[in-house]
Amino acid sequence: MGRALARRQPEQKPYSSRIIKAGALLADTTLLLSHWDATVSSADNLDRIRNQNLFGKASRSRVEDILAIFRQRYLSDPGVAVALSALVQAHVHMEIVRPLLYFHSCQSDRLLHDTVIRVLEPKWAAGELEVDVPEIESVLVRWADEGLTVGAWSPPTTRRIAHGLLATLRDFGVLEGAVHKRLTHPYLPPEAFAYIALYFRRSGTSGRALVDDPEWRLFFLGPDAVERLFVESQQRGLLHYQAAGTVVRIDFPTHSLEEYARALTERTH
Repeated sequence: MGRALARRQPEQKPYSSRIIKAGALLADTTLLLSHWDATVSSADNLDRIRNQNLFGKASRSRVEDILAIFRQRYLSDPGVAVALSALVQAHVHMEIVRPLLYFHSCQSDRLLHDTVIRVLEPKWAAGELEVDVPEIESVLVRWADEGLTVGAWSPPTTRRIAHGLLATLRDFGVLEGAVHKRLTHPYLPPEAFAYIALYFRRSGTSGRALVDDPEWRLFFLGPDAVERLFVESQQRGLLHYQAAGTVVRIDFPTHSLEEYARALTERTH
């Protein structure tokens, strides 16, 4: 498998208000990935995209906001943008790509991550499906009082962040409803599940720890559901899963995300 890569830790970063300028950016991100050239550097890609006027009538400052968010979400790990661009350029269905964009966004943004893990997933587990802006605002105020934010947030800023979080999670498929938001189970097809499992494996997580990894809660999945997805992924030839009591062995047909993405594009065509 080679040297394990350190997994990004959103928990170690203070909460930022960047979600106001971000959102899910599904259309912009897929547009960027469709023009990504895996043979040149990230810096060269970003320069070319700036010069091509890829975003049409968007202002220069808005383009820089989009590129900054893209860099934060998908360029910290050099293999991620290459893998995602391979999927997008091969026209792999968005139901496979969207959960991956959601996952990487959560890994790069502590506030988005913790809103799901600390607020929404416990509500889902308790059967409480309704979510509104005042509820999220109150959580944000508490976190600010605990010193978890980058600076102080005014009430208007707090409300904008709450709106931004809920809109982003709606677009990523964690919430539904235009005005009144409700939790919905984020769809995680086996192809996307196996990609994320490989991502975890690259950082050194293996065996039973892969099944029990708390990051699966981003998709409202407990260990039993995760185990079922490993079994289904094996049945589809996406990985090899073997469990005997507490001993679990999980192997992957490729070592890198890029190799996995290219193998997946061959399967889906």
